[in-house]
Amino acid sequence: MISGMMLASDLGASMMKRRVGIYLRVSTDGQTTENQRRELEAVAARSGWELVDFYEDAGISGSNGREKRPGLDRLLKDATARRINMIAAWSVDRLGRSLQHLVELLNELQALHCNLYLHQQAIDTTTPSGKAMFQMCGVFAEFERAMIVERVNSGLARAKAKGVKLGRGNKKDGERNADEDRWGMSRAELKKRILRLHKGGTGILKIGKALGTGTVQRVMMEQSRPFDVDASA
Repeated sequence: MISGMMLASDLGASMMKRRVGIYLRVSTDGQTTENQRRELEAVAARSGWELVDFYEDAGISGSNGREKRPGLDRLLKDATARRINMIAAWSVDRLGRSLQHLVELLNELQALHCNLYLHQQAIDTTTPSGKAMFQMCGVFAEFERAMIVERVNSGLARAKAKGVKLGRGNKKDGERNADEDRWGMSRAELKKRILRLHKGGTGILKIGKALGTGTVQRVMMEQSRPFDVDASA
């Protein structure tokens, strides 16, 4: 009985193990990431996290996207590959200075079930308060999407009132509809392609530019909900 309890305890501890990647960034060549590195490494040691690697973008502005930040790109690829299940950074502004890029990154982490620790803001999504904070971010993101939908619907209503013919065309048996003709593939094939690209490390924003932002958002929203993290992943 005791042996069984110990086994269950050991299994629980193993499942809670945090494999952390530390992200470091400074905007100019005259700055150094050394202070960030030292403090975050100490946090990882105190917290009992397994430090997997450091990911650094030195002399690169936070307003740049993932495609211009090799350290961030490698970090997210390792998160996609489940090599890490937590990201630690000095501050939210180390991740990005553009709201668009920050929302994209948060969406990536939510889809990957990857936790986030921000030292300066004392945010840790493995805790109830940290998780609640990012769920609130999701609420605001949903509000932004709702506003976009409302503007689109208003535009469609105005067009309809002016006599503009709307619609994507009806799909007949054995034929593609207008959207599928535009994509050059069926809706099911498009969904598979989006998920394959994302799993391979391509960012949501980049996929959206190629295949349609609204379509990509719908596909990703069908996946796992924000920060319902399986620590064993």
